[in-house]
Amino acid sequence: MKASIVAVAALLCAGAVFAETPPAPAAAASHMDNLATLLDLTDAQKAQVQAVLQQEHAKMKEGFEQAKASGTKPDWQQMKALHQQIQQETLQKLQPVLSATQLKKFQIIQQAMHGHGHFGHGGPSTTSAPPAQN
Repeated sequence: MKASIVAVAALLCAGAVFAETPPAPAAAASHMDNLATLLDLTDAQKAQVQAVLQQEHAKMKEGFEQAKASGTKPDWQQMKALHQQIQQETLQKLQPVLSATQLKKFQIIQQAMHGHGHFGHGGPSTTSAPPAQN
């Protein structure tokens, strides 16, 4: 229980830092270049994907700031729900831009990133089985 509370607190702190500080331009450019290589994007696709991902980041930031402005900190479940909603919107926006193969690769990359990012740690998992009892 104590570990869960600490993990949620760390998640909220990480979310606050993530929402308040935009990625460094060099880091964002490098991330986009890597994504373009992995998905084999054309220059036109790269520009469109970058615009969609910037909108996704802005929405996450806006959602966190709205919760913060209301005087309450969002809990882990609220942040996860917001994140999932924005991810679905992002996928819908990318469908006309990416091929079916590229979209599937994007989803795999997204899952891998979020499995190792701040949304993948500390909170209850809804997809994994509980640990075995010995």
